[in-house]
Amino acid sequence: MKKILVPTDFSIQADYSLHVAAQLAKKHNCEIYLLHMLELPMNQVDALNSRSELPEALFYLKLAQKRFKSLTNKPFLKKIKINEIVKFHQAFDGIMDTCKELKIDLIVMGSHGVSGFREMFIGSNTEKVVRMSDIPVLVIKNYHKTFRIKNFVYASDFSDENKVSFKKAIKFAKLFNATLHLLIVNTPSKFITTDDADSTFHKFLKNSRFKNYTINVFNDYTIEKGILNFAHHIDAGLIGISTHGRKGIAHFFNGSVSEDLVNHAKRPVLTFKI
Repeated sequence: MKKILVPTDFSIQADYSLHVAAQLAKKHNCEIYLLHMLELPMNQVDALNSRSELPEALFYLKLAQKRFKSLTNKPFLKKIKINEIVKFHQAFDGIMDTCKELKIDLIVMGSHGVSGFREMFIGSNTEKVVRMSDIPVLVIKNYHKTFRIKNFVYASDFSDENKVSFKKAIKFAKLFNATLHLLIVNTPSKFITTDDADSTFHKFLKNSRFKNYTINVFNDYTIEKGILNFAHHIDAGLIGISTHGRKGIAHFFNGSVSEDLVNHAKRPVLTFKI
């Protein structure tokens, strides 16, 4: 991991994500790309690119530059290479384009939590990033003075299509030096027997050389509650889930569980696209 993207609207939630990104950057010798999106009408963007007089657009550009200067002078960012980027794009498109252009390894972003995703990128753009990003997304809700992960929950149905995201989860478990707790949630509507769960785990892990993990089946009323309650039960520092992009969350996650989980979890959530 060498490049971390932190989209920012200069809110306190964005600062929380930057604090975590800074700790990861220092520990793993990464550089941070701070991205601020200015969503202006297209006629203003075209005119700005042609260097026309646009008081409103230039005002917001200069304001962003002033905020960047104030932000990057903070003590916790010392000795970290910070790259400042301002783009005139729709937020979601701008984030995705930046990731491809710079070959970003990880997106770290903030969220308000229970009230829904912070309108950091206008409405549902944050949720789009979580669902659609090919790059792992780490969502941070709270301030972390020290971001240390000892227990990392990876919830899945452990079907074959999750093997790619599982490999990514392993990389992060190694990166954090954390124990990976593999989790299947049993619900009244989607019940799986102990024998079937054991068989699923055995088949899924057959060719894996990774050993620092536990296997767990947790019973609850819903998938979301099961993940949150299990994470609380073992005092997990991080929850990992797989996303299907436009199809929503993988298999036993329905379309709303991913967003609900990220919104309701007080713990950091790391998402991997299948």
